[in-house]
Amino acid sequence: MELNTLHNIYFIGIGGIGMSALARYFKSIGKHVSGYDKTPTEITDNLQKLGISIHFEDTITLIETPFKHHENTLVVYTPAIPKDHEELNFFKSKGYQVMKRSQVLGLITENTFCLAVAGTHGKTTTTSILGHLLYQSDVKLTAFLGGISENYNSNLILNGSEVSVVEADEFDRSFLTLSPNLACITSMDADHLDIYGDASKLMASFEDFSKKIKLNGKLFVKNGLPIEGITYGIEDDADYSIQNIKIENGMYVFDMKTPETIVEGLRFNLPGRHNLSNALIAMAMAAEYGVSHQQLADALSTYKGVKRRFTYQIKTNDLVFIDDYAHHPEEINAVHGAVREMYPDKRVLAVFQPHLFTRTRDFIDGFASSLAQFDEILLLDIYPAREKPIEGVNSNWLLGKIDNPNKKLTDKANLVSEIHKSSAQIILTIGAGDIGEEVKHIKRELSVAS
Repeated sequence: MELNTLHNIYFIGIGGIGMSALARYFKSIGKHVSGYDKTPTEITDNLQKLGISIHFEDTITLIETPFKHHENTLVVYTPAIPKDHEELNFFKSKGYQVMKRSQVLGLITENTFCLAVAGTHGKTTTTSILGHLLYQSDVKLTAFLGGISENYNSNLILNGSEVSVVEADEFDRSFLTLSPNLACITSMDADHLDIYGDASKLMASFEDFSKKIKLNGKLFVKNGLPIEGITYGIEDDADYSIQNIKIENGMYVFDMKTPETIVEGLRFNLPGRHNLSNALIAMAMAAEYGVSHQQLADALSTYKGVKRRFTYQIKTNDLVFIDDYAHHPEEINAVHGAVREMYPDKRVLAVFQPHLFTRTRDFIDGFASSLAQFDEILLLDIYPAREKPIEGVNSNWLLGKIDNPNKKLTDKANLVSEIHKSSAQIILTIGAGDIGEEVKHIKRELSVAS
């Protein structure tokens, strides 16, 4: 399919983080873009400010007339859309070209030099670091991010169309639509078992992804993963590794060993060894693409992060409030490690909203042990996202498994008052659901109180 012959692009689920980046991209290259989403959000507000028409009721009567001509209209949808969606079924029944977001990304990347970031954790941060490094080095790129970059206040970094930087998402195997020149795999922990059934099938899909790389392309893998590739790691014998780590004024200072040389005195603002690992693989891929070590060092020092990835909301001597998207036990462990490294003597309260009934069920013991590491825990109800409730799977079940006396179940209405009762100097909100919407209320209340 030739994208340049299509004038109208219609998005079903346009407010999703990945969908909205595609919508911005098509708008930027002169396409007529419109779409539907379930609810208005900050993302849909920003799209509407760009001149993109969006409605929030699932009815074909609200689809604008130009999008009712199937010859020059592409319909893009997200897998989160239910099967009985009226608009989606209308487009399918009328013979439109209807594609998943991942298929459209595949088409865009086919004709560019593509750098793809895969892995069950770290994709968004790594992709945004890589996009930033290349942009600051004046590479003609388009980077599609799964989060809002703090440097660009957008989920799209745009400086041309020769190179594409994308997240290779393992959810519903959508990364198999890509054909990258350079790719990495950051992690292969079990996740999305509602899709895969068991961990071995997830591992097999990463194997399949490793075979999608173009001829003469390169694959980078986190040292220790069971897939062949150029290795990277921290303080180890990998092909690319970080050495001599120091913390100065809350910033990492370190050296990077490459297969040819050692780059000394790199500086990086994000806390946590997991973020150091993300920075390393982004630098390795950018270096293999052809960015000079001096350009890498300069660009890395100016990287600010991604919203909801260890984002400081309040940072004073008396109180620190951090918000993070962590929604898997390994991600919570990484956030815990980062907090303890930066604030070793402070009391930490973690507010966690579990995401999905199936994920809570599949990793219940992992969630319990990762959360038990904090000094205090406040637990919200499970955010269902695309799922129906599962009998017996609820936050009360998880609460009972957390081996820590300082734990409590609460709801959003009482969340701020429960936080006020705590003597913790570090407050963390973690989860991938709508807990992000509570952050501004908590920040306002804590700011007033302090």
